[in-house]
Amino acid sequence: MTAILTNLFDGVAYGMLLFVLACGLAVTLGLMNFVNLAHGAFAMAGGYVCMVLVNRMGWPFFAALPLAFVSSAAIGIALERTLYRHLYARSHLDQVLFTIGLTFMSVAAVDYIQGSSRVFINLPAALQGQFDLFGVGIGRYRLMIIVICGLLTVGLQMVLAKTRFGSRLRAAVDDPRAASGLGINVPQVFAFTFAFGCGLAGLGGALSAEILGLDPYFPLKFMIYFLIVVTVGGSSSITGPFLASLLLGIGDVAGKYYVPKMGPFVIYTMMIVILIWRPNGLFGRTAAR
Repeated sequence: MTAILTNLFDGVAYGMLLFVLACGLAVTLGLMNFVNLAHGAFAMAGGYVCMVLVNRMGWPFFAALPLAFVSSAAIGIALERTLYRHLYARSHLDQVLFTIGLTFMSVAAVDYIQGSSRVFINLPAALQGQFDLFGVGIGRYRLMIIVICGLLTVGLQMVLAKTRFGSRLRAAVDDPRAASGLGINVPQVFAFTFAFGCGLAGLGGALSAEILGLDPYFPLKFMIYFLIVVTVGGSSSITGPFLASLLLGIGDVAGKYYVPKMGPFVIYTMMIVILIWRPNGLFGRTAAR
């Protein structure tokens, strides 16, 4: 029972981390109908910014996290204003080819600048190790991830569902011409949404560097995980990817613990079963372009 609860805790922490990494893609794909396969590159950018600030410049870890968000969001808005905006009306194939090209360019650039070695972020002593709670080993860093990611999830859901900006975004996606006629600045809404999604990816990259490691091939190695989260959860809401992240995180950790030889296949088996049951994802609906 202790092992089960420990794996459950680790799975929830991993699932929360997957959600923060993938929710930006859920926003751009589900709410903006834009396929951004370079999403992992923004996560890698945030991770490396945090690593440089903490490991090389001596910044406190919690002070470097906001900079990881801001730097990835700044890169995202710069690329959105110069490159991405011209692809909104193009086909998904054009978007895939363009963004996968950006991914390979980012891998080559980081490999040239930082080298190909995997790096980790130096954590403060307060986040290292674990403590026992009723016999269950609770990792301090994973507990912090659950708290931060949980707060982000609640905040993101409230922004999209309860604020004027969320209603403007939904209107801009459903009918850009009508939204423009109502006085909504559609390009500005899309730019801010895209930048915010990139910032969340950067924050997720910084948080995941200690668990997943950080190297130039990060966007390629974890691209499939981001796509699985959005596909299984459905791209029409945030609730779906959140629940999908928890299910896949728990399943992945449990599979690697109980059936280590088959562990990597558990997450794909879960994806196949869920998509056979719900072809559009857990909370998906058929999207009209």
